[in-house]
Amino acid sequence: MSTTEAPWVRRLLIGLALAFLLLFLLLPLAAVFTEALRQGWGAYLAGLAEPDAWSAIRLTLLTAVIAVPLNLVFGVAAAWCIAKFEFRGKAFLITLIDLPFSISPVVAGLMYVLVFGANGWLGPWLAAHDIKIIFAVPGIVLATVFVTFPFIARELIPLMQAQGQDEEQAATVLGASGWQTFWHVTLPNIKWGLLYGVILCNARAMGEFGAVSVVSGHIRGQTNTIPLHVEILYNEYQSVAAFAAASLLALLALVTLAIKTVAEHHSAQQLRQSTP
Repeated sequence: MSTTEAPWVRRLLIGLALAFLLLFLLLPLAAVFTEALRQGWGAYLAGLAEPDAWSAIRLTLLTAVIAVPLNLVFGVAAAWCIAKFEFRGKAFLITLIDLPFSISPVVAGLMYVLVFGANGWLGPWLAAHDIKIIFAVPGIVLATVFVTFPFIARELIPLMQAQGQDEEQAATVLGASGWQTFWHVTLPNIKWGLLYGVILCNARAMGEFGAVSVVSGHIRGQTNTIPLHVEILYNEYQSVAAFAAASLLALLALVTLAIKTVAEHHSAQQLRQSTP
């Protein structure tokens, strides 16, 4: 598609875009790795080898391992329900899915404290049964699930709506059961969009700070995830160790970006092929 802008206008816009990316994305990212390696690889590895750092890494991975599959099941079920069926309250369900996008993560954490905290609605019952949610791993998982559950559903809904129901109906007419239709027809058609949503969900789960900060209690070696561990080290002026831990999240972002690009490309191809 040709444009009528002068060549200098295009060059100016491209230059502004590149300058913006350099200033606000590439330079900060490079600064993280530069600061992490400022005292050499020995100090970098020492910062990651600390027991508190390993505890934060394990807890972050554990939280993602629990939260992402839960959101995967919910996202696929919600997208299937919204894209394939018409029912009363459909718009309300879509609004609920988008709710975490409009609520501050800090507020989300406070909501869980209000419900499950010692003085919360369920606090006395939980204490009587020796169940601890706030300032423990269950609270961190719940808060992470809340802030990340729209990602997979929101990626799949438009893709499944664009694909329509013709292939599923054909499979049903040929005698396929609901599960057979899902595994052999629906899932292959949404696999790249599903992968894209899972990647975004995992990246947000591992990098979540606000909600987790409220419900975790910042207990060293027990309830600190990597972002919380970075904050504590930075506040204690342990900059090398802080940036060493932060570099793990930066590496995750780079890997996520690479996989996301591939998945987004294939997802867009599927969407174009399914659009009449």
